[in-house]
Amino acid sequence: MKFTVLKVAHLPPMLSERLHADYEVLEGSERGDELDAAQARGIRALVANGESRVRAGLIDRLPDLQVIIVFGVGYDGIDVEAARARGIAVTHTPDVLTEDVADFAITLMLGTARRLAQADRFVREGRWQQGPFPFTRKVSGKRLGIVGLGRIGKAIAQRAAAFDMHISYHGRRPLAVDYPYYASVTELAAAVDFLVVAVGGGDSTYHLIDAAVLDALGSTGILINVGRGSVVDEVALAQALAEGRLLGAGLDVFEDEPRPHAGLLDLDNVLLAPHMASATWDTRRAMSDLTLANLAAHFAGESLPTPIPG
Repeated sequence: MKFTVLKVAHLPPMLSERLHADYEVLEGSERGDELDAAQARGIRALVANGESRVRAGLIDRLPDLQVIIVFGVGYDGIDVEAARARGIAVTHTPDVLTEDVADFAITLMLGTARRLAQADRFVREGRWQQGPFPFTRKVSGKRLGIVGLGRIGKAIAQRAAAFDMHISYHGRRPLAVDYPYYASVTELAAAVDFLVVAVGGGDSTYHLIDAAVLDALGSTGILINVGRGSVVDEVALAQALAEGRLLGAGLDVFEDEPRPHAGLLDLDNVLLAPHMASATWDTRRAMSDLTLANLAAHFAGESLPTPIPG
């Protein structure tokens, strides 16, 4: 007999196929309205991704739910308190995507500073024949501020060090590292040329990057976000970019995915990516393996490989 699993998110085929092979999989929504009472009673596990919103209402509809498995490192869309109140475990897939996300943060930083997307269009549209492409912004040796010096933030710092960048950071508390610490994001922004967001979402970081921070970063500053879209006030960001109060931005995450704020779409000084920082074959395979390992461990009564902290 196969255990019943509710899948509420788009997952890579490599994972979906293995789920269907090993479990009885029901495809559902984040509301669960399509489930009848009999189906809801049989669901023992729920599989989501890092962008999913699994709220108390859905959890309450599933009386036999025992574990929520998140394909992704972020779990701010999961009502963890509601799950824990029911004794429901929550897992995620940390570590295996750190390198790819850090690589992509540097990619966005270089691509934004050197205006790579604009240069590509410049060549394709035949404008090179009319004169050279405008000068761009140097990265090596510049000042980099990192918001969130966790696994990914530290990996970004290691890569930036190879560019001889001067690194500083902001977080909840100072860490045992050699980089200068700023207790205020605004003060950090005022002291750097590039500000990279690598922090998770949730109430504590909602719109942490607001108009004041963007103004502190200034008209020669560049913002990069590979953390969570909710951390950046997109309305304030679009205004700062449009008015020239910020030089540029590179974004892989957005407040309302897959719909970036409309004010960003027509701007030439922002590089937009479709939440693809961890989307390499190697990493998605490792994330899939870890998702399945958490499921298998739960149903075998074993310790979960990667429960969420706390």
